[in-house]
Amino acid sequence: MNYRHAFHAGNFADVLKHLVLVLAIEHLKLKAQPFRVVDTHAGIGLYDLGGVEAGKTGEWQGGIGRIVAADLSPEVAAIVAPYLELVRRYLAETPAPGRYPGSPLIARDLMRDGDTLVLNELHPEDRAALDMLFRRDKAVKVLGLDGYTVVKATLPPKERRGLLLVDPPFEEAGEFERMTTAMTEAHRRFAGGMQIHWYPIKDAAAVARFHRSITAAAMAETLVVEMAVRPPRSSAPGLAATGLVVVNPPYTLREKLALALPELTSAMALERGATCRVEWLVTEQAIKARS
Repeated sequence: MNYRHAFHAGNFADVLKHLVLVLAIEHLKLKAQPFRVVDTHAGIGLYDLGGVEAGKTGEWQGGIGRIVAADLSPEVAAIVAPYLELVRRYLAETPAPGRYPGSPLIARDLMRDGDTLVLNELHPEDRAALDMLFRRDKAVKVLGLDGYTVVKATLPPKERRGLLLVDPPFEEAGEFERMTTAMTEAHRRFAGGMQIHWYPIKDAAAVARFHRSITAAAMAETLVVEMAVRPPRSSAPGLAATGLVVVNPPYTLREKLALALPELTSAMALERGATCRVEWLVTEQAIKARS
């Protein structure tokens, strides 16, 4: 349990993950019916970019630090506006560089009356921070379970609409296998629910196996979204690439990300050779063929 997201808050991986999270929640809000967001590895919810941890790595400077200053095209600026407007509010609350909201606060800020949020964090200190952050909020429930146990404990939601965010620290071997199992279980319990699964790209072969297992299962329409700010063979330290698997994505998500990611990747690139992709892992046709 040595992982602390405070070292990495606001980096390029957070920008990608949180942009997709915002777009997904905004899509859920198109219908009047309430929804639930379940965050399996929630962290502390709010991160001081001027703190010791963030200052030690400075990763936020190459992530959200670049995006808030980027000269984006009008089309891309419109896509990222809900995310950036929310983040800018937190950055401006305290002296520069400000504070960056994690997924718990991002989700809560976008929710309406009647929507609910379940946050899970196994680490006692981080869970205590979450409890303090949401201590008077009746729409938020904080749990202290193993992240993958939350799938069985919370799905299906009573609202029958919602989103599962799985964002593990990838500290232990077998994380992709556990994520695949959680994905399958979540779909079995909540077939129409949206799922967002985050992963680092450190071992290309492991990522490829993960993708093949999803394609073979063909549970639901599934997108893969990836961003690399350095080429694979870069010798520089730190995370070079990240990805998301989105199960039951909003019908507009692929189009929006295909337009926005090239500009965002260019803005956050640390070396020449930065890349991005948005592709189907599972299509509707593949699901029909399997059935």
